[in-house]
Amino acid sequence: MKKLIASAAILVLGTGSAMAAEPIGDWLVKDGYAHIRIDNCAGKMWGIVAWEKTPGGIDNENPDPAKKGRLTLGMPVLMGLAPNAKEPGKWSGEIYNSQNGKMYGANVSLADENTLDLEGCLVWPLCQTQKWTRVKTPPTSALPLPPLKGATTPPAKQAAAKKGAPPPPSDVCLRVADEAAALEKAGAKK
Repeated sequence: MKKLIASAAILVLGTGSAMAAEPIGDWLVKDGYAHIRIDNCAGKMWGIVAWEKTPGGIDNENPDPAKKGRLTLGMPVLMGLAPNAKEPGKWSGEIYNSQNGKMYGANVSLADENTLDLEGCLVWPLCQTQKWTRVKTPPTSALPLPPLKGATTPPAKQAAAKKGAPPPPSDVCLRVADEAAALEKAGAKK
């Protein structure tokens, strides 16, 4: 009986740690030219450009006219990564490459608490894996993220001031929602 209880406790603890292993935070990309901020937005992982080594990047290669010419700082690049049912601890979705304007299949997982494995695939098995490093201290030269275009969400301080209110959405989630609303509005005008 003691062995059964011990085995169940190990299983529960093991499952809890796998569930907690989300790649939330800021990550330095392989070549060091940007930080990507990842957060869980309604059960899916999204990532935005949170810092650029060379400020002022523009998304010139995007095939979508509504997105072409936007600033890369604050732009979503990891798109709706969902938990992979077949591989616990792995999140699957898409990644946007602003250097060529293309979307690729993507998987992310934590190699350890400070290393993220990002696998991008043109088509399986044509995949490459990069290791990203957790950013513990933002660079002193970090520019603030540009303001949201159509922000309808109350400022974070107002939302946080309400007692018992849930925490305000993160920058990542606000930017994802803002971009979706802008694209929907642009589609309605056509």
